[in-house]
Amino acid sequence: MTSPYNINQNPHKGNRGLTRAWHAAKNSWCGIVYAYQEESAFRQELTLLALLTPVALFLHISPLEKAVLITSLVMVLAVELLNSSVEAAIDRISFEHHDLSKRAKDFGSAAVMLTLLAAAMLWATICAPLVINS
Repeated sequence: MTSPYNINQNPHKGNRGLTRAWHAAKNSWCGIVYAYQEESAFRQELTLLALLTPVALFLHISPLEKAVLITSLVMVLAVELLNSSVEAAIDRISFEHHDLSKRAKDFGSAAVMLTLLAAAMLWATICAPLVINS
């Protein structure tokens, strides 16, 4: 059924249920693969996740704390993907220097930096007692 509010419906949005979920999963995987191939910052942050996840799993902390540590690293990757998408959209529009384009890219970069800072604070807060008490 077509909604009267969707005047310019996207023809690619017709899938429902499991078909939609399957296509969304394929698109998500393609995004991760492309980010890995093309974005050095994504590769660096993925390496950080790969190195620190086993550390989090072997620490003598609660399962919730382990989940917080790992989730903080996954969130860095998620924000990096959003930052990369902003940069790609800006570059699609124009490579010409524009103050608003710079501002948008700087905002994305700042979001990644803040997420890295939050992850570092969580790791320090959870791991500091382990170092102090050992």
